[in-house]
Amino acid sequence: MIEGKSLGYRYGKEAWVFRDLDIQLEAGEIVGLIGPSGCGKSTLGQLLAGHVGLQEGHVSVDGVPHRKGSRNPVQLVLQHSEQAVNPRWKLRRTLQESGMMDPVMRSELSIENAWLDRYPNELSGGELQRICVARALGPETRYLIADEMTTMLDAITQAQIWRTVLRWAERQRAGVLVISHERELIERLCGRVIRFPSIR
Repeated sequence: MIEGKSLGYRYGKEAWVFRDLDIQLEAGEIVGLIGPSGCGKSTLGQLLAGHVGLQEGHVSVDGVPHRKGSRNPVQLVLQHSEQAVNPRWKLRRTLQESGMMDPVMRSELSIENAWLDRYPNELSGGELQRICVARALGPETRYLIADEMTTMLDAITQAQIWRTVLRWAERQRAGVLVISHERELIERLCGRVIRFPSIR
C-alpha cells in the first residue's frame, strides 16, 4: 500500500496548494483522482512517486518510508511524455535503464522494434507515450500513477494503452492511481473515485 499522511505542499511562500491530506492506494486497486486543472492533483501524484520532495507529512510504500531510486516501486507516467525521457538517449537505452525489455509488453503496446534505435524527438507524441508506459510497467513496479496519461492521445491509442495497463495491473496485482479531470474515463476504469481536494 502507498500511504500519504498529513501531506502539505506549497510553491515558495504562496498559499498552500493542499494541507493535512491523507490518501491510500492498495495493491491491486484501481483508484481515480479527479479534480479541475490547477487544483494540485499532479503535485500530489509527484509527491507519492517521490519526484517532488515532501514539505509536510510522510509517504510510505508497503510500510517503508518512500525514497525514489533507480528501481522505484512507484512509477509515474506524465501527460507530456517528452518531459519524462532523456533527449540524448536512444529509446532502447531508456527501456534498458528501467529493466523493461519485455517483448510481449512491447507488442501489447504496438511498439515497433525500429523505434528503439531512435531518439525521442524522432517519434510522434503517441509513439513516445507508449515507450513511457512500457518503461513504467517494469518488473519491479508495484504501483503506477498515471497523471493525465492519455489525455493528448486519440481515442484508439487511449483505449489500447488502458487495456494494456489494466491487464498488467491484474497480472501483477499492482495498484494504479488514475489522475484526470475526465469523469467519464475515471468512472469507466476505476473501482473507487476520489474527488480532489476533498480526499478524506
